[in-house]
Amino acid sequence: MYLLDEPSYAYLLIIIPILLFIYLWIIRWKSNIQKKFISLKMIDYLSPNRSIFKGFFKFFLLIFSLLFLIIGLINPKIGTELETVKREGVDIVFAVDVSKSMLAEDIAPNRIEKAKRLVSAIINNLVGDRIGIIAYANQAIPQLPITTDYNAGKMFLQSLNTNMLSSQGTALNSALDLSTTFFNDEDQTNKVVFIFSDGEDHSEEAGSASMRAAANGIKIYTFGIGTESGGPIPVKIDGVLESYKKDENGVVVITKRNIETLKLISKNANGQYLDGNNTKDVVGFVSEVLKNLEKKEFEAKKFVSYKDQFQPFIFISFILLLIELFIFEKDTAWLKKLNLFNENK
Repeated sequence: MYLLDEPSYAYLLIIIPILLFIYLWIIRWKSNIQKKFISLKMIDYLSPNRSIFKGFFKFFLLIFSLLFLIIGLINPKIGTELETVKREGVDIVFAVDVSKSMLAEDIAPNRIEKAKRLVSAIINNLVGDRIGIIAYANQAIPQLPITTDYNAGKMFLQSLNTNMLSSQGTALNSALDLSTTFFNDEDQTNKVVFIFSDGEDHSEEAGSASMRAAANGIKIYTFGIGTESGGPIPVKIDGVLESYKKDENGVVVITKRNIETLKLISKNANGQYLDGNNTKDVVGFVSEVLKNLEKKEFEAKKFVSYKDQFQPFIFISFILLLIELFIFEKDTAWLKKLNLFNENK
């Protein structure tokens, strides 16, 4: 397999047929002009060491030098293949609350952005663990299945927003039930779910769902985002604040972090609750938790990194150009004696 690092330079290849056309046109033009004013025998008499072959040879050296130079600029990367590598780690599912209450700005810049930054910071510190991502509001939807591809994880993480699900509200039980389906490796001894939420739960079934998760060997750690005093939910259009969400009586809704629900979930599933407003504390806590968990060895496939291959093409281009500079458009005495191209016939 191969990869073209700078494919835009491939457009320079159009220069080669243009130069070839111009060269052939000039050869024909010179031939026609010479025929008008002088005979071929006279040309041979006046220029006995003239070599037709070397003129062509020098031109094609320049063409191939240019060709290899362009290929070098394109920089084909070669040498990728799949290899099996052994890794050791824990399977982790990040469940991120994307309900409208996560738009509250009682924690900067807002709750959902804070949650995404926490998850991203945790992923940056992982080594060998596999990750999955779930987004949930009134229902839960899978975003990323269990994988070792951290870059894909951060890419899907950035796409999370509060408009992903049309039905609003918060149903923590749906996120917990969905997370149990992510762990398809029966040999994995440690399965962990990290929940990032303000703790609001409109289903009131989170307790029973967390016990079902615990029965499947899943440990749940919860991180509360927001403040207990809470804040209003802004309604923005194109990033501009228009108003705040109101209830049916026209009163501005104040959403508050619900610690008790999050503590209940983590307690039922042999985990722990932590305030999620401090990134450093969360990352340190997660690192300590994962360090104390038993790791499982598993196999994962990955691509060997691509290797640059432009060096030999640039080198060949330079050598061809150097050869062209030292070739003159006249017969070489020793080469003429060899009569390789039957020129003396």
